[in-house]
Amino acid sequence: MASGDIAQITEALAKTHVGEVELNYKGRGLKLDNAESVKEMVQEIEQCQGLQSLRLEGNTLGVEAAQAISKSLEAKRELEQCHWSDLFTGRLRSEIPPALKSLGSALMTSGARLTHLDLSDNAFGPDGVKGIESLLKSSACYTLCELRLNNCGMGIGGGMVLASALTECHKQSSAAGSPLRLKVFIAGRNRLENDGATALAKAFKLLGSLEEVHMPQNGINHSGITALATAVKHNPNLQVLNLNDNTFTKRGSIAMAEAIRHLQCLKVINFGDCLVRSEGAIAIAGALREGLPFLRELNLSFGEICEAAAVVVAKAVRDKANLEKLDLNGNSFGEEGCEALREVMESMNMEDLLGSLSDDEGQPDDDDDDDEEDEEEEEKEDEEDAEENGVNGTKDVIEEKEEPHCFSELTSFLISPSAEKLISLGSKRIPLIEQQVDVLDASKVSEVFLKISSVYEDEPEVKQAIFESTDALLRKAFSNSHSQSYSFISSLIVNLGLLKSEDKKIKKVSVMPGHLLALEHAAAQEFFPADQAGVLEEFVSRNGKVLESCCNARDALRTTLVKRTTA
Repeated sequence: MASGDIAQITEALAKTHVGEVELNYKGRGLKLDNAESVKEMVQEIEQCQGLQSLRLEGNTLGVEAAQAISKSLEAKRELEQCHWSDLFTGRLRSEIPPALKSLGSALMTSGARLTHLDLSDNAFGPDGVKGIESLLKSSACYTLCELRLNNCGMGIGGGMVLASALTECHKQSSAAGSPLRLKVFIAGRNRLENDGATALAKAFKLLGSLEEVHMPQNGINHSGITALATAVKHNPNLQVLNLNDNTFTKRGSIAMAEAIRHLQCLKVINFGDCLVRSEGAIAIAGALREGLPFLRELNLSFGEICEAAAVVVAKAVRDKANLEKLDLNGNSFGEEGCEALREVMESMNMEDLLGSLSDDEGQPDDDDDDDEEDEEEEEKEDEEDAEENGVNGTKDVIEEKEEPHCFSELTSFLISPSAEKLISLGSKRIPLIEQQVDVLDASKVSEVFLKISSVYEDEPEVKQAIFESTDALLRKAFSNSHSQSYSFISSLIVNLGLLKSEDKKIKKVSVMPGHLLALEHAAAQEFFPADQAGVLEEFVSRNGKVLESCCNARDALRTTLVKRTTA
């Protein structure tokens, strides 16, 4: 072989890079104001063959310097990763959008196909999102896998612009034959609130490819959480869901519980500091019972969850072989409740997986109301919901719209229950209940159950009519998903006074023996799930003093529940 050939081969090998080709200026604290200040950096970029990753985070970049760097990037077709977080410290808000537009324009000109874009910790606000809008819509982002925009102050407007850009990118990339398959989305601390979260939820639903979603500290309330819940159901490969420090309340928690039961790949759930509360925790426990086989971490800390609900959650993770941590710190157990929870975990040989309970808030006083601020927020959201749905009040158990005569008979009974009216329905009774009661509405199922059982009399005909009716109602209710039927149990517990609800419109009933005897009869039947008998038993055993006026029926109920859970 000629010496010239050897020299050419040697030169070619010298230019061959093994692994990722990266230029790293991370954390140098450089003040890059103008072209002169980035002259050396520009030369290095221009001379770097096959540049794949450019790390500029931890410096401060001005408009003129950004334009100079952009010029050097126009020929970098192989560039895939742009790590540009914390890049505008000390810059005016007005400087950031033109700098971002210059950089984005260069990427589009180069023909690069990005996989990672990190612009976190740049307080650029809504205008900054507009600075990357064209880039996000372009072919440069058709291959984007990770988008990190944590702590950027996007606000509602920025969230909407971002959602629109992602939607357009998916549309254009799909038309080009290679749909956007974004896997990681990070946008914590951005004040997205409900409208921003709802807009992004629509984009997430369209994408269907997400594996990690991190949106903590965004001021999202139940309507935004519900929108996100709808979206995550359409992302079956989701593994990490972090919504820490938003406000779920009961409605958001139930919606999210219904969603996560579909996510069989989910490994990490962080709903800490989300005001999940006890009713929401019970619904989430239902989802845990139904699926999530690979769950590693569950964070329900600082959620105003009571001891009994926490025990229900703990028992629901019994079969999670991959579980590494259950965080229930900062809730409302009290010293005895914390010890009871530890004992439950120890009985399952999982005591090492329970996180610290050092910040427990203690048991709430019975006469304490929820914070006035929470009440005002709930009332405001109720008004918004009513406006959106075009309604002025709550829906009746059964809508009265020119009902057939048989339907009006059932309505008459529910308005003013009596044993005579129930008996008079005859053979139509069970079909009417099954047809007319919406079993997807847990609170309505509970309401109807209590009204039927309230007419209990120790007469064979009346008892039979009640037990047949309540059994038929609960059999249908329990045929739904675990999270739905857990919501029914939760509603029933609230109505019986065993758990205080966050919903001020829900009042506990004056408990009568018939309520508990009908429930005891149903709990003994095969259709009544053993795990949900366990949920009920937790509350009856811990808070049974509120049923003291019906102590015989209460004790009979508890005996049956214990048999079901230990069978």
